[in-house]
Amino acid sequence: MSYTLPKDFFFGAAMSGPQTEGMWQDGNKLPNLWDTWSNLDITAFYNRVGSYGGNDFSRRHNEDFKLLKSLGLTSVRTSIQWSRLLDQNGNLNPEGERFYHKLFADAKEAGIEIFINLYHFDMPEYLFKRGGWESREVVEAYAHYARLALRTFGKEIRYWFTFNEPIVEPEMRYTQGGWYPFIKNYARARAVQYNISVAHALAVREYHAAKAEGFMLEDSRIGLINCFAPPYTKENPTEADLEALRMTDGVNIRWWLDLVTKGELPQDVIESLDKRGVKLPVRPEDKMILADAKVDWLGCNYYHPERVQAPAKDTDENGIPNFADPYVWPDAEMNVSRGWEIYPQGLYDFAMKIRNEYPELEWFVSENGMGVEREYLKKDDTGIIQDDYRIDFVRRHLEWIARAIADGAKCRGYHYWAVIDNWSWANAFKNRYGFIEVDLENNYERRLKKSASWLRQVAMTHVVS
Repeated sequence: MSYTLPKDFFFGAAMSGPQTEGMWQDGNKLPNLWDTWSNLDITAFYNRVGSYGGNDFSRRHNEDFKLLKSLGLTSVRTSIQWSRLLDQNGNLNPEGERFYHKLFADAKEAGIEIFINLYHFDMPEYLFKRGGWESREVVEAYAHYARLALRTFGKEIRYWFTFNEPIVEPEMRYTQGGWYPFIKNYARARAVQYNISVAHALAVREYHAAKAEGFMLEDSRIGLINCFAPPYTKENPTEADLEALRMTDGVNIRWWLDLVTKGELPQDVIESLDKRGVKLPVRPEDKMILADAKVDWLGCNYYHPERVQAPAKDTDENGIPNFADPYVWPDAEMNVSRGWEIYPQGLYDFAMKIRNEYPELEWFVSENGMGVEREYLKKDDTGIIQDDYRIDFVRRHLEWIARAIADGAKCRGYHYWAVIDNWSWANAFKNRYGFIEVDLENNYERRLKKSASWLRQVAMTHVVS
């Protein structure tokens, strides 16, 4: 059976500055936390590949734009690196400004629409030393950065986003302690999440001010991108299982949906946190600031669902409050390379949640992809990676998107992560996501995988089969 997506449904590629640009010291770029961690302990990165190289996008972007266009893709979402655009005094870095002007002009010449995100986990090192997202001073510094970026490139970029996955840094840097500087403190994590919410609202305020003063394209839009892992629990849940579901949904999903549609945070979540001793750094003026957080549309990054059950203990060994424990669904289909469940229906379920609970909100799939280890073992005699598993993964997700649209979802497009293999944080190039291979042993040469021709057919015809 085949599915047809609307004619105005767009296809594109998702990427980020810190994962593709490389040139980590060129053009007076300042270190960000990935550079800091790479310098402190290169052994923490898979095969000792730190933040330095990206995937050579800076030198190869014209080639990459042509490749993406040849696959029928019309847009690319990437990010401006705060540490490249501004100097340590908060002024525009002329070399960084030129870099992005040229990138945007080259994309336009190639017929590619650039979507720009302002922040993708790449806190400048000097600002982290001043408190990072725990500091209101840094929140204000981000608003200043957003102001300069919007006013500098507002006539070149139509689609803007304040943050990518604002739930991830609170989790990876402050709850799980998996990223530098390896903090495990739930209360600090939620404080960071709260301050990022304030920063988002301030950036949206800056966007509207810049638009009112004529710095933006008239048809420009502002949004936020988050990873949404729809939570599920057992088939016959207890009240405690349902409470775990409520808080998982509340902290990870409703927090952001309420923020961008209502300009407020879910009160039941705030009250539950407060009862467990988690105090947010609220200031009297914040209610007015958060009221400005409403966006024009939303990006949904979807890779896997989250399955939860009632926690066995109220706190873990680090004293971190437990609101839920993982639940292993016996029927789960797994991507063994990444350790993530493959559940395409989760996209449909998220779409229905938006349709039913936030009916005015437009959105698009801003990331979706399958990372696989040792893809070089999948090459045929001609050297082409035979990645039928990727075709199957994307086909099934697009089918559920088509079904959601038919059932009233306001889903406008699909960006795949990452059409061209790129560097992926501490995993470096361990798991490859691309339809296009990057050969690290041959000067970052690009080669199409088998899946690329399938992607081209879908993007050109909008028929998923």
